[in-house]
Amino acid sequence: MKLSFERSNGEIDALIDELLKKTNVYHPEMIRQMILGALKSGQENDYLADQKLMRTTMKEMRFTNKVFAPYRNRKKVSIFGSARTQPSEPIYQKCVRFARLLAERNYMVITGGGPGIMLAGNEGAGEANSFAVNIDLPFEQDMNPIMKDSDKIINYKYFFNRKVAFVKEADAVVLFPGGFGTLDEGMEVMTLVQTGKNPPIPLIMIDDDNGGYWDMFFNFIRDALLKRGLISGEDFSLFTITKDAEEAVQIIDDFYRNYHSMRFVKDKLVIRLNKVLDSSHLQTLSSEFSEILAPGGTMRLTSALPEEIDQPDLKSLPRLTMEFNRRSYGLLKAFIRRLNSF
Repeated sequence: MKLSFERSNGEIDALIDELLKKTNVYHPEMIRQMILGALKSGQENDYLADQKLMRTTMKEMRFTNKVFAPYRNRKKVSIFGSARTQPSEPIYQKCVRFARLLAERNYMVITGGGPGIMLAGNEGAGEANSFAVNIDLPFEQDMNPIMKDSDKIINYKYFFNRKVAFVKEADAVVLFPGGFGTLDEGMEVMTLVQTGKNPPIPLIMIDDDNGGYWDMFFNFIRDALLKRGLISGEDFSLFTITKDAEEAVQIIDDFYRNYHSMRFVKDKLVIRLNKVLDSSHLQTLSSEFSEILAPGGTMRLTSALPEEIDQPDLKSLPRLTMEFNRRSYGLLKAFIRRLNSF
């Protein structure tokens, strides 16, 4: 029998419905489709390695949601940097200070749970304000002493699941000097924000007091990418470089001064706000950022749209709604900074 996601499976649909009733799950229609997806995979693919990958991915993502769910209302910052950085190095101590400042302002931190900059982030924030999303590696990735007994540890087999956790749960991403992994994470966040696959978030690169790491990165993307037309000038809005831990924390605070979050509802971009804008502010934004609108689009102050019923905890927030061109994500980040200035 060929299964369908529609209700055309006869007895199979009845059996799934009965199972859902007995297990008392949330959002049963969503779970029904997940069950059907697993069954369809079993019908279509006899390659065991593929099934193992799907099984492990599901298990890892389920546990990820379980660990983070109790802390959904606290903002989180993912911290990346070299596992080889030593506690005696100034950049390690700068990361400790940065993470401590975050915790003092009620942020939580997410690290890979290993040594180096990861340890510094957990040390500064403390275990109570930290998550450790660990990857199984043959070297460099034993759980650090701050997090080793924590209930906020997630161990991953697959890098791609771990990457989802780092970005999905983060309200900001901060990069200290590091190796391939740090650069990989930074470029992924930029790509996801640039293409609209992740909402705009602060991406901050913190350097040594004398520079020499992220300034070289800046020079590379300016000289090798921008000058060849491989990126646009607005893409420089996607990240910020600083040597100052206090400034980095302030950048994150400022980003959420009035901006809360965003989502798309069909062709509309809905920006949730922490406080209502007045009509003069809306007029200023419409004038200064008209190029981010789709042809004929406008900006409007609204309440929650009916389609946002799936996020009831955000219903009371005021909204700014527009027909975004779905292209100018670098300018959208500049738009958010301007919105926060009112």
